[in-house]
Amino acid sequence: MKPFRKNLAIAIDGGGIRGVMVARALAMVEEKLGQPLFQLARLVAGTSTGSILSVGLASGLTSAKMEELYVALGETVFRKSWRTFFWPLTRFRYLHEPLADALRKHIGDRKLGDFWTAKPRTDVVITAFDLLKNKTCFIKPYKDEYKDWPVIKAVLASSSVPTYFPVVEGQYVDGGVGSYANPCYLAAYEASVILKWKPEETTLLSLGTGRDPQAVKPGQPERFRAWNWLTPILDAFLASASDQQVRLVDSFFTGLDFRRFQVDFTKSVAMDDPASIPALIEYGNQMGTMILNDQIDGAAKVKPSRPRRGR
Repeated sequence: MKPFRKNLAIAIDGGGIRGVMVARALAMVEEKLGQPLFQLARLVAGTSTGSILSVGLASGLTSAKMEELYVALGETVFRKSWRTFFWPLTRFRYLHEPLADALRKHIGDRKLGDFWTAKPRTDVVITAFDLLKNKTCFIKPYKDEYKDWPVIKAVLASSSVPTYFPVVEGQYVDGGVGSYANPCYLAAYEASVILKWKPEETTLLSLGTGRDPQAVKPGQPERFRAWNWLTPILDAFLASASDQQVRLVDSFFTGLDFRRFQVDFTKSVAMDDPASIPALIEYGNQMGTMILNDQIDGAAKVKPSRPRRGR
């Protein structure tokens, strides 16, 4: 693994229980470095489960500890109940309280602005979507409108996937509802424009939560009914938006040491399936090995074409 530059930023995608994969991969990196990443990363950005991991890092938790918590709390956060058995007749499948209680136990009741006033301070960027204003919220610790937000509120807002968890305060849902399930572009912007980090002095690690295999077979779309289009269109939107963020970083932040890592699943992994944790840990070992060997994701290898002079 190439050494990190002077400034280290970490951006983590959304993905529910799949976050255990990223925690495992980062634990391998910490073992290699011989120190926890919270001592190195002064900028962390995350969406949904990525917001949980980002806040954990900013709060001083090791990646190994976060892996342990995902394993221990998966069944609790995604506990099956009458809501899950009768969905879609219910408004949501899981309650917020188990996740909120776990966050309160391990990171406390701090406010978002506390990250900015701490020494050393850490910039934390969390995404959520405001349904009332129809826009993505970029929740940051130095913004007046967010600095007094409880960290737990920000994480719950970012993690409230529609139909899985209830809407927060009647308006906030998962940040992946917009274009930022992958927050790597936000992290690059924050590092360069807000923190004024020089690209040649900055490393940005961008970590995905797994790419599902192709669900549509040749000839199948020709027989689709109206309802059959929902899943492939949603999957295409999410995958396209995620890869787009990678290419935006490559296009607009030249000189940045940008490293995007993603793992291809052999079969789909549901974001709310704790039974998949053992398989996800194995995928985490795969991602950790990729990081240690600088094997970046294929999407990050697609360089934008440059127009020829005079055209």
